[in-house]
Order: sequence, then structure tokens, then C-alpha cells
Amino acid sequence: MIELTRLNGETFTLNALYILQVQSFPDTTIKLTSGDLVVVKEKEAEVLQKTIAFYKTINVLGFQKGLGGP
Repeated sequence: MIELTRLNGETFTLNALYILQVQSFPDTTIKLTSGDLVVVKEKEAEVLQKTIAFYKTINVLGFQKGLGGP
């Protein structure tokens, strides 16, 4: 789970496993596997960084040391 901030300042927690795509339009827009869109204050690079850290925490795809694995 990653903590993000909506444009109105409300923080929420998102299960990063459901992220399909992240783009800047210029606001950062996250498309979920359900098709829903979420717009957040964080920059695209920060969402990516938080997502990778989450994946490392739960050891998804063997992310143990670096971005690509061992």
C-alpha cells in the first residue's frame, strides 16, 4: 500500500498492485486495473518510487536489492 494525496489535500492509501498506468497531464493521473482514474498531487516519479518501494517490501517479482532483482 502507498500513501498518496488527492488534489483537495485528502490523503489516502492505494494498493499499488492495482496500478495499471501513471501519467502526467500535467496533474499525475493513475489508471487502475478496474479502469478507475485517480488524480494525485505527487509527481509521477514519486508515485513510481513509492510503488517500487512497496514491491520491495512485499518481495513482488523478486525485487530484493535493486530495481531488477539481485
